[in-house]
Amino acid sequence: MPIKIPADLPAFDVLKHEGVMVMAADQASRQDIRPMRIGLLNLMPKKIQTENQFARLIGATPLQLELSLIRMSEHKTRNTAAEHMAEFYRPFQEVKASGEKFDGLIITGAPIEHLPFEEVTYWEELCEVFDWTRTHVHSTFGVCWGGMAMINYFHGVQKHIIDHKAFGCFRHQNLAHSSPYLRGFSDDCVIPVSRWTEIRQDEVDARPELRTLLHSEDVGPCLIEAPKTRDLFIFNHFEYDSDTLKQEYDRDISEGTTINVPSNYYPNDDPSNPPQNRWRSHAHLLYGNWVSEIYQTTPFDMSRIGHEITDLRA
Repeated sequence: MPIKIPADLPAFDVLKHEGVMVMAADQASRQDIRPMRIGLLNLMPKKIQTENQFARLIGATPLQLELSLIRMSEHKTRNTAAEHMAEFYRPFQEVKASGEKFDGLIITGAPIEHLPFEEVTYWEELCEVFDWTRTHVHSTFGVCWGGMAMINYFHGVQKHIIDHKAFGCFRHQNLAHSSPYLRGFSDDCVIPVSRWTEIRQDEVDARPELRTLLHSEDVGPCLIEAPKTRDLFIFNHFEYDSDTLKQEYDRDISEGTTINVPSNYYPNDDPSNPPQNRWRSHAHLLYGNWVSEIYQTTPFDMSRIGHEITDLRA
């Protein structure tokens, strides 16, 4: 089954060309099923690239999904055309005022990890988003900085500045083979990493309500769940395109920024070679498993979202 997105959103043609099933609103309205509603709170500067990345992953499942694009209300982006933002995005305050609910919400990263959370210009509203998810979202997935912000807000886990950028493709161990989110995963997998901060495993372990699912000896915990609230926090980038790390590396080199060659990314660690994607299959597995788990547990009556006490399958 397809993902429902506006026919004139750039991702529509991109995904259709790649073979992902996409559906316009008029076609979806003729199907007698309830589509799952997934929100994307996009905090990244390159909005369209990020839309494509996440739509590609959640749109590869056998379910009809409706993707809603959300932005912070007062924050103005400088990297995406105002016309695109006005046509496809709604400010969070408008979404909140509408009272609508979502089966799932993805909160992306943002290139502001050097700042203390409280110094982020939209931190107060983001905290409002976090609180709103408790009553209006069935399952929330925080990615990179978004995941670090979420796990800090709800569980007090700190982010720590590291003395060198964790940059490249790193092997991660599967610590929870029975987790529905890791269904079909190998014992280990490769995941792109690009960050100047880290979450420390001992601080996660000190909170019994949290469970680490994927971990790397090189770059620490990657995927953590809070089972009772159906929250997921991931600090690395399964959603990255094959050339995303290359774009970051080339940008830094052109700007004269000191940066190491991304580890285990280029064949023979030689930037003159085209990079190889070794994470695509696990990326689809993770996000497909997340969508599947939402589908099996979310209420058909969306007004009940936020009122569930136990897993509906129990």
